[in-house]
Amino acid sequence: MTLKSLLFASAAALVGATAAQAADAVTLVEAEPADYVRVCDVYGKGFFYIPGTETCLKMGGYIRMRVQGADQEYNDDIDLDRRNAAGTPVGEDYTVGTRTRARLEFDAREETELGTLRSKARLEATNTFGADTAFNLDEGFIQLGGLTVGYLDTLWTNNENGVEDGLLLDEFEFSAGDLNANRISYTLAAKGFTGTVSLEDDGTGDFLPDVVGKLSYKGDWGGAYLLGVYDEDSVEETNSRRGFTPAGIRSVFALATDEYPGAAFDQGKDGAFAVKGGLLLNDLVAKKSVLKVEGHYAFDPTIYARVDDIGRFSTRGTNDFNQPSLTSLNGGRMNFSSRWQAGAAYRQDIGKLFLIANGMVGETFDLSATSLGVNYGNVGAIDYWGAGGDIGYKLTSNFTVKAEVSYVDLDMPARIDDFDQTRGFLEFRRDF
Repeated sequence: MTLKSLLFASAAALVGATAAQAADAVTLVEAEPADYVRVCDVYGKGFFYIPGTETCLKMGGYIRMRVQGADQEYNDDIDLDRRNAAGTPVGEDYTVGTRTRARLEFDAREETELGTLRSKARLEATNTFGADTAFNLDEGFIQLGGLTVGYLDTLWTNNENGVEDGLLLDEFEFSAGDLNANRISYTLAAKGFTGTVSLEDDGTGDFLPDVVGKLSYKGDWGGAYLLGVYDEDSVEETNSRRGFTPAGIRSVFALATDEYPGAAFDQGKDGAFAVKGGLLLNDLVAKKSVLKVEGHYAFDPTIYARVDDIGRFSTRGTNDFNQPSLTSLNGGRMNFSSRWQAGAAYRQDIGKLFLIANGMVGETFDLSATSLGVNYGNVGAIDYWGAGGDIGYKLTSNFTVKAEVSYVDLDMPARIDDFDQTRGFLEFRRDF
């Protein structure tokens, strides 16, 4: 064999081997990909088709951590350098704590001959001071067309038609009747208008439900809403606070609303009725601005007129409003139904920065007071006001840092100690 023949033979062998390897590689690359997930764009971003079905699913939620604090008349961390008039060591006049929340949401939707079929579940857990905690059901409901059944925000505070209740802040929104309920609701919508009627379980164990009605409108300029509620069982509220008797004796006063036998003021009834309205205006003051006003009036004490942001703020879960020797008496809060409340809020977005401010005034129903076995009858109402502010910055997509602070002032009836408090938090939040 000549050298030339040997070279040709070697080249042929090398080309054959390379071709075989190339053929193997091409076979692997060209394997048919499996169609595991299809994007569903019918209901907005984030939805995908559950494999093998025409049901669209969206999963999301957030993780947030807060460092929060508040003034309070004492806490359990006794300071040996801080003593009362009797020389007894007492706790600090503030409390600070950390809380972390994890929220998971599952939203499934599909089209049927009766309209959109939807089911949503929201689970969340919030711990305190780094302790373990359990997940709770915050929402779980089914919707078919205009019908809604399940557990979610009461219609009184739900953002039906996309118009949110409250005064824009995340925590200190001063919203009346902010609670969840098992309910059956039906909604009709046309040309921006939405009308909803809701039958809601009030937890009393009888057959009659609470009835809530809402009429709202939403457009490019903003939105407006008007609500009415019949609370089948007017709430009876009691609490305690220190004060001075007419004789100048320092004592604890038991306070109560609702039924006062034989009294002519604020006579409670079996049921209660309240109304609420709000107006939201977009870009009225400046581009990317929101102006909001909201108010309510209650004809009798009702849980739908209770403003939790006035009566409590918890950095540790309980007892942030307590006075010495009153731990078992006021339970860490000073909540009574508001006869009326009116407030306003403003939000301005500037790039990644957003600023929010709000304020409100209100008045509770008249209270009766008892101390040292003496019933003082009607001692008047609690006049209150509050304000809050928020500054936040979107560091990056889905990650926000925010600081929020508020102040409330409760002008108690004569002889009862007044109360005011400053509270706030720094929050780190990642949405997904």
